[in-house]
Amino acid sequence: MFTKILIANRGEIACRVIATAKKMGIKTVAVYSDADKEARHVALADEAVNIGPAPSRESYLQAEKIIAACKQTGAQAVHPGYGFLSENEAFAKRCEDEGIAFIGPKAHSIAAMGDKIASKKLANEAKVNTIPGYNDAIAGPEQAVEIAKGIGYPVMIKASAGGGGKGLRVAFNDKEAFEGFSSCQNEARNSFGDDRIFIEKFVQEPRHIEIQVLGDSHGNVIYLNERECSIQRRHQKVIEEAPSPFISDATRKAMGEQAVQLAKAVKYQSAGTVEFVVGKDQDFYFLEMNTRLQVEHPVTECITGLDLVELMIRVAAGEKLPLTQADVKRDGWAIECRINAEDPFRNFLPSTGRLVRFAPPEQNMWQSDTEHLQGVRVDTGVQDGGEIPMFYDSMIAKLIVHGKDRNDAIAKMREALNGFVIRGVSSNIPFQAALLAHPKFVSGDFNTGFIAEHYGKGFAAEDVPHDDPSMLVALAAFVRRKSRERAAGISGQLPGYAVEAGKDYVVVSLDAKGNNSYTAVHVDEFEGETGSARVLVGASSYVIRSKSRLNDIAITGTANGKAFTAQVERGTPKNPLALRVQHNGTRIDALVMSPRMAELHKLMPHKAPPDMSRFVLSPMPGLLVEVAVVPGQKVQAGERVAVIEAMKMENVLFAAADGVVGKVMAAKGESLSVDQAIVEFV
Repeated sequence: MFTKILIANRGEIACRVIATAKKMGIKTVAVYSDADKEARHVALADEAVNIGPAPSRESYLQAEKIIAACKQTGAQAVHPGYGFLSENEAFAKRCEDEGIAFIGPKAHSIAAMGDKIASKKLANEAKVNTIPGYNDAIAGPEQAVEIAKGIGYPVMIKASAGGGGKGLRVAFNDKEAFEGFSSCQNEARNSFGDDRIFIEKFVQEPRHIEIQVLGDSHGNVIYLNERECSIQRRHQKVIEEAPSPFISDATRKAMGEQAVQLAKAVKYQSAGTVEFVVGKDQDFYFLEMNTRLQVEHPVTECITGLDLVELMIRVAAGEKLPLTQADVKRDGWAIECRINAEDPFRNFLPSTGRLVRFAPPEQNMWQSDTEHLQGVRVDTGVQDGGEIPMFYDSMIAKLIVHGKDRNDAIAKMREALNGFVIRGVSSNIPFQAALLAHPKFVSGDFNTGFIAEHYGKGFAAEDVPHDDPSMLVALAAFVRRKSRERAAGISGQLPGYAVEAGKDYVVVSLDAKGNNSYTAVHVDEFEGETGSARVLVGASSYVIRSKSRLNDIAITGTANGKAFTAQVERGTPKNPLALRVQHNGTRIDALVMSPRMAELHKLMPHKAPPDMSRFVLSPMPGLLVEVAVVPGQKVQAGERVAVIEAMKMENVLFAAADGVVGKVMAAKGESLSVDQAIVEFV
């Protein structure tokens, strides 16, 4: 067994590998870029080596620097995590040549599965179901149309070297096939430097289901059940679960056995994933093989009770798999939500900056611990006060729950999301809460088009209907009453001027456009218990009990005997006196005041926000990489004005109307904050 390994990655996956290495008594070496010198993975490792500037192409993608770091520290093996160099056959080969164990498959397996066209041919030879299609490079759009007709519409046109949704089109007729081929070829040439295109049958109502496989150097290969990954946004997974609520035991067995056949065909050693597209009649076809650990591996760990990182390390050290196919368990139900630094209310634009507060829900399952299951686990590479840099992926954390069945897992996940406190950057937690509450998700009736179908026009606060909106009003009144009680108990108050807690309040739910709603509430101390009260909101009555302190953001307690976790904080960006209450993805900003104050508040004129239509504003924090206009220039609506880059995404800003540029207010290379003015029109 190795005594020291280097993790050629960053963020949560680096922390995940370190956890298992520590359990196994193996020393760890972290590598880091200039942007990550204060990162959590650096603090957790036994040693750390700086490998260059912030951009990944100058640091985490530099194989030479990583090999040098191994030699410098005496690391005998490298775990590449996922992304970066994890599926780079040249890097795996270089490690082998240098006598450094690569904790992953051999270079020949990565090479065989890395090319989509070659991997489909291999799958065919291994008797794995493949989608009907044309797997040789196609000469031009005319040939593409003939092939598409032969296969039968709809067809999918894909770049061989594609990924992340680039170089992919669906065509339903000859015109779309002709145009789609040309677009894909251009995108593929620009993004990957490889313009080979192939065409295959488009599976309707498709589900994305993957099989986890595990092989060793002694020829043993097993499959560890499946993961359901159909909840995707723009080809990026959002929620993953294991097992799938859709497939039958017979389909699971058939898919698993085919995945093993494919892995054996390429002499696969290590953990890997065979991805399938599954049609509405449970017809399944091979998509591709990921020759690395997947982001969503924790859900498989929960239902099987196995530590996949440990098994990868053991296999890389030459050990045999410690279990057979018959030993693989399928216990309970696991769900993972990816918590990303993005603003769901601004079309999911990246959100970078300092994590002013980062307090995940309480954990009772841990990375690398396969004993304590049926609970909540948080995999993260960040900490309170840390920075979300603009140079890398937007993932802040992965929230994983394990329940006795699917409904139990959904309930646990909703409660865990309620208690996940992130401040300073925006996160997709409200969107995750909406997905988990959606009736189609709850019933398991969804496919890869689910998010596009239900949230095609974007995501708004109204898309998260609360099952009991009066409870949020009651909670605001409860918290305000408790703070008044504490103020009333302070000694030394002047006679006649002492604070009185009061029982009658009005909760003013604030609206951005000034359409506030006013709700009368009555709060009574409940049976003399501290931390409890009965709140009457219209015809509804809530007995709320909570032992949380007044300065806690995440408040836990019971409402009418039912446990809840909610977030309540004092002060909002627009009103320091307001309370912000969040529960199940729904948020209200409220003022809690006396009936007389509420009467006066109604008379206050609404202050409209300033008119910013003359300005081009930055929709997200990021780096200004281009300003395409100069003062005095005439600009037409739809013309390119500026380009902002953040988290591997480029965002082009266009003029909303015709105008003349008055001032350019930000310079190329400047780091912008959200809503910062870039250009002013006259």
